[in-house]
Amino acid sequence: MTFDSLWDDLAGIGRDGRRGGFSRHGFDDAELTMREWFTEQADRRGLGVHADGNGNLWAWWGAPASGAVVTGSHLDSVPGGGAFDGPLGVVSALLALDALRARGFRPARPLAVVVFAEEEGGRFGVPCLGSRLLTGALAPCAALGLTDPDGVTLASALGRAGLDPERVGADAAVLARIGTFVELHVEQGRGLVTLDAAVGVAASILAHGRWRLSFSGEGNHAGTTALGDRRDPVLPAAQTVLAARWSASTVDGARATVGRIVANPGGTNVIASTVDVWLDARAPSTSDARAVVDDIVAAGHRAAASEGCVLTVREESYSDTVVFDAALRDRMSAALGGAPVLPTGAGHDAGILAAAGVPAAMVFVRNPTGVSHAPAEHAERSDCLAGVDALTAVLAHLTS
Repeated sequence: MTFDSLWDDLAGIGRDGRRGGFSRHGFDDAELTMREWFTEQADRRGLGVHADGNGNLWAWWGAPASGAVVTGSHLDSVPGGGAFDGPLGVVSALLALDALRARGFRPARPLAVVVFAEEEGGRFGVPCLGSRLLTGALAPCAALGLTDPDGVTLASALGRAGLDPERVGADAAVLARIGTFVELHVEQGRGLVTLDAAVGVAASILAHGRWRLSFSGEGNHAGTTALGDRRDPVLPAAQTVLAARWSASTVDGARATVGRIVANPGGTNVIASTVDVWLDARAPSTSDARAVVDDIVAAGHRAAASEGCVLTVREESYSDTVVFDAALRDRMSAALGGAPVLPTGAGHDAGILAAAGVPAAMVFVRNPTGVSHAPAEHAERSDCLAGVDALTAVLAHLTS
């Protein structure tokens, strides 16, 4: 199989006619089709495929065993996301195994490809859901009741996908099989463009999290309610969005983003009764990230009080700063001829595993514009092939 043939297999799955790009969310029809594609590709290669209790897919070259070198990524996307975020790592992993087999390579350590479930959190709100559950970073009781925008629970979605919700949770036996994890990913930024390199190795991931800010006021008629009589939650919500930009700008390297706002009931001629605002905040350190969020939340409370509204805040996910295993990072860089090492502001399953004590690393593939989480996300074919070559070299090095 070639890169082009595998890539073309995925081109029509989950296309989003309204947003552009792709919408493939955990255990929805598009993502299930992607999972079926992966299972078929693994079967063609004689890899043993199974799903763990959290819906993560494992394809083994040989029998599952401890101390394995594992590679892979995810197949879900953000709403209207690009083609490369996630699938590039899975396609590259399959092609790297093909390349190793074609040269007659026999790994001295077990080797596997994994597809982690719901990495983006595009359906149930919690990113890296499959790896968080696997490592115990998220409790089953907190996960199974998560709902998507249509009110479908994670438990129901798992059942529809043929998975048993009773099996959700930390799995020490599966986790112990991962001796080393290497995730290839399109770079979500222009670091490699600046460095004039097709591939690079990750150094660290910013501290980051998601918070749901819910503003409650009083629903009413847009035409008959005087301005002085209103308790309109849209106003403090809007002021909090502006505060997020200002607060993040006061901390070096911090980012704060509101990418989703839902007003209820959502009528054009209706004063909303509630507004939910989802905040994504990131910074180089946990203390900086927490300080930015605290500042934004304080601004939200002040704005809510001034309008006669109430703000409640719920933390939906959080990950501390991750510094990848230095020895593994340096070995990989050396194996790739001195590939550059660079940090990232994007979260990944590799970061969740690293935080759980698994030696983990990442290979980045150059993104010419730096655009990601959008239809314009891109990587040149030549750089994708360079990424496959790099991953092949890394896997050979780590399993020799």
